[in-house]
Amino acid sequence: MTASAPSLAITADPVPARTAVVSCFHCGLPIPTGTNLSLTWDGVTRPLCCRGCQAVANTIVDAGIGDYYRFRTAAAAKGDELVPDTLRELAVYDHPSVQRGFVRDVGEQREAALILDGITCAACIWLNEQQLKRLEGVHDVQVNYATRRARVIWDDKKIHLSGILKAIRAIGYDAHPYDAARSQQLLAQERRALLRRLGVAGIMAAQVMTLSEALYFGDWSGSDPMLRTFFSWISLALTLPVLLYSARPFFRAAANSVRHARVGMDVLVTLGIGGAFAASAVATITGNGIAYYDAVTMFVFLLLGGRYLELAARARASESVESLIKATPASATRLNARAEPEQLPVAELVLGDLVLVRPGETIPADGVIRGGLSSVNESLLTGESRPIPKAVGDTVIGGSINIESPLTVRVDKTGTDTVLSAVLRLLDRAQTEKPRIAEIADRVAAWFVIGMLVVTALVGAYWWQHDATRFLPIVIAVLIVTCPCALALATPTALTAATSTLARNGMLVTRGHALETLARATHFVFDKTGTLTLGQLHIRRTQVLGNETSERCLTIAAALEQHSEHPIACAIVADAATMKLPQINNVKNRVGAGLSGVMDNRPIFIGTPAFIAEMTQFQLAPETLADLRNGGGTVVLLATTAQLLAAFVLNDTLRPGAAELIAELKRYGRHIVMLTGDHSESAMAVAKSLGIDDVHAELTPAAKLARLQAFQQNGAIIAMAGDGINDAPVLVGAQVSIAMNNAADIAAASADMVLLSSDLRPLAAAVTTARRTTSVIRQNLTWAILYNLLAVPTAATGVVAPWVAALGMSTSSLLVVANAWRLHRRPGRP
Repeated sequence: MTASAPSLAITADPVPARTAVVSCFHCGLPIPTGTNLSLTWDGVTRPLCCRGCQAVANTIVDAGIGDYYRFRTAAAAKGDELVPDTLRELAVYDHPSVQRGFVRDVGEQREAALILDGITCAACIWLNEQQLKRLEGVHDVQVNYATRRARVIWDDKKIHLSGILKAIRAIGYDAHPYDAARSQQLLAQERRALLRRLGVAGIMAAQVMTLSEALYFGDWSGSDPMLRTFFSWISLALTLPVLLYSARPFFRAAANSVRHARVGMDVLVTLGIGGAFAASAVATITGNGIAYYDAVTMFVFLLLGGRYLELAARARASESVESLIKATPASATRLNARAEPEQLPVAELVLGDLVLVRPGETIPADGVIRGGLSSVNESLLTGESRPIPKAVGDTVIGGSINIESPLTVRVDKTGTDTVLSAVLRLLDRAQTEKPRIAEIADRVAAWFVIGMLVVTALVGAYWWQHDATRFLPIVIAVLIVTCPCALALATPTALTAATSTLARNGMLVTRGHALETLARATHFVFDKTGTLTLGQLHIRRTQVLGNETSERCLTIAAALEQHSEHPIACAIVADAATMKLPQINNVKNRVGAGLSGVMDNRPIFIGTPAFIAEMTQFQLAPETLADLRNGGGTVVLLATTAQLLAAFVLNDTLRPGAAELIAELKRYGRHIVMLTGDHSESAMAVAKSLGIDDVHAELTPAAKLARLQAFQQNGAIIAMAGDGINDAPVLVGAQVSIAMNNAADIAAASADMVLLSSDLRPLAAAVTTARRTTSVIRQNLTWAILYNLLAVPTAATGVVAPWVAALGMSTSSLLVVANAWRLHRRPGRP
């Protein structure tokens, strides 16, 4: 019940003397002698039996559902025994154990994924967003039109989740924690309800149209007036179910909009349907005028048909999200202390548990292999169908499928901390955030409705003065034909289709503006190591420069590099995996340059030749450095303040698809740039093999950002691709940023898109899809605007009959949805 509650005051003042047994207003039980509790509700003093009932009554009113007492069919349970179901249900969601599955901490704030029930159009989305944004403590709310998913960020010190859910219910909608099963259940319920309403409208519209044809033929040939009156009454009776049942969602949504001083698309629909039926009923009762029952039933039928197809499009758009959600199994096989297998729900797994994953089973959580040798299919996350070999010590992702042999996996991440959960959050964020073009469309649609109401009033005033007999059909046609459904659907349907398709292809869009900006990018800037190359370096050569052995130098280098996540560091640590490492203290990392520490009370350094020269004043002879770099290898020096100890030469391999990506970008006329901290010889070797002409090497992170800003000052729109912590500032500085699948967490969090695959070709496909998406959005908006520019004059001049207006409006919306559906095609790879 969402009606505003009557004023209510709870007091402890004595009530008038009672001469008979008086029942508690809340629970209906007799009031004990000497109890003087009451409340004033609806202008009448109501007795209460105890403080429990008083507290419950107060809670009901505070929740905005005081009309519970007006519409209940039986007394409530005693206050100390029962809180009304609505309040109990909402209060449960404030419990930390309940929130664990769908709420996560974002700094000092919390973020929840909710699913909204009762959404019928874009105006509903806007209404819910505005309602929640007005609440103190709610920092951000975004609702995805296609999936009905809401992302809410709030301060739990100022407002609890139950308060947010109450605010949503107060405007006539319902919200629940998002889960795949409930989403599918609500989608199925919505589909069945829509089919029933569509079926009723279709059957009745067919009958009414048949009767209308008879009446039109009778007007031409001359018919018995009594028969005409009879047909009109039958048409009225057939139209009533359409009005009261099939069209109920339109009237309910319009009432919500008006109650909250908003003008949505359903207001136009309701005015058109309601006005046409009212005029037809008056004509039938008085025997004078024209009945438009055929227009009413046909309009409702076509509008519901459009919404049913739109529902199918939403279901298709959410397929990739739902498949990711369903990837995690419901149960897992855990090995107990005696190494015996036992089944338990995945939700009960804790860090450190050992789980057995048999061939063909899905890995239940992120972890590390502790036993077994097999291959794993990660195609659901990365888009790569090729199984990946896995051995002891390798990491595995929850949701991937074990192929050949049993694996024993130690659980390292569960719940919202897993990679799969992170991917879902990023995808959800991308689909709920609105790019600039969508925000403009929303504002235009809101003002468009108001403008069309003004236009309709002016058109109606004109025809009332010049030809009152044509006033009603023209006004109805204008109201119907101007419903901006196509304008509201133009952008969200295209963006949802594109992001879902790219997610299936291994490219995760994490920001709403990413596709729009990617399509406009003029410069594509790439890091080298870990971006254009795999970042899977290996030591090709070790040259001892001091008085330590090569093995000793390697262990010292690995002891320092284990404090870094850079690909070079990972390669050195991997080569020393079986060796005992010395103790190094006070390790400091200068991003993009090297590391320093203290070993045996003496400073120790590893990094680029420039970093070592700065810290120790030692430099390699130019001819020695050139010899080491011959062939494009990356040189890393190890030194103390007393001497150079060793030089390590590391080589890398190109990422699959790198050449195809560069060729595709060049075909689109984009300028390709490489910014790297590696030495020029290594950078030029990679650039030459890929056909990149603009290369900037030996750059610090600050220098990379400066080069990026220099391009932007000349008007460039930058798309930056990189990985690693040293790329985070540059990723933030670019208009659109892409992080690699092995990117450090901070880089991925800064990025607008994340490549889930080790192959670069999905990025090429993303560029193509971004261009196609922008084109589809422009086509949709152009069509929506042109349709209204053409339809409004024809309806205003009386050329278009109401039922034709209904057909045109529905067709316009369906064309927009069908055009967006084209983006569901899997993008081709070069």
